[in-house]
Amino acid sequence: MMGPQHALSGAAVWLAGSWALDQFADYHQSPLALAVGTAVCAGGALFPDLDMSGKVTRNQGGATVARTFGVFSLFAAEVMEKISLGVYYATKLSRDPRRNNGHRTLTHTLPFTVLVGWGTTALCAAYGKWAVITILFFMFGLALRGLFDEWAERAGWVIITLASAGAAWFTFANLPGGRGYPLIGTALGVGCFVHILGDMITRAGVPILWPIPIKRRMWMMIGLPNSIALRVGSKAEVVGMRIALTVVSALATVGLIAPSVLSRFDIEI
Repeated sequence: MMGPQHALSGAAVWLAGSWALDQFADYHQSPLALAVGTAVCAGGALFPDLDMSGKVTRNQGGATVARTFGVFSLFAAEVMEKISLGVYYATKLSRDPRRNNGHRTLTHTLPFTVLVGWGTTALCAAYGKWAVITILFFMFGLALRGLFDEWAERAGWVIITLASAGAAWFTFANLPGGRGYPLIGTALGVGCFVHILGDMITRAGVPILWPIPIKRRMWMMIGLPNSIALRVGSKAEVVGMRIALTVVSALATVGLIAPSVLSRFDIEI
């Protein structure tokens, strides 16, 4: 699945989940907390593709996440791809094929997702202000790059970097710490998981069950059969999924906002 659809799927899942919690578990979030969770989940839904590097010296290629902060994120993606490829070869079994890159390996597994969610919460709780600002800075940048891909392409990575820094600082200054830290870690972990599910409906699949060996393969790619799986970049993905996810996001947003708007005008439904 391509970057914009990944980001939109993260936003849609977080908004829909927030609506469900509000309706059935009486769990209410402030507008700022809802916006932060949505943005972080959208950014997190791009994060696993940090294992897809491009041409660092030319500031070209790579996944959406790799291009977000110019050569800096491209270099980080290069490092992550090499780490992922190293883990692949260190753990592969006899029937696992040879690979020349680490895309859709380590960062597309459940252990990585859990580690990211738990680690984010732990870092924010242990190091406070600067850890929170740093994580929000990166996630807001990814969300901007994914959700507003055409604008981001025109604006360039410098504008995205400045906008992300400003949004991160504002958010930390206004988000309650006790509730904000778990929120950030949960949103990031959910975003990574949504990314994996999104790639599972494409033809390549993902090694979601790693490190469980299956038929002498440690990196068994699991996904839908080719006959019904989406082809990355196809009209069904780019147009169909974007429309569907936008509708879900819009309906969930209306469901979350409508009660407070109606109550302000003393309207009961």
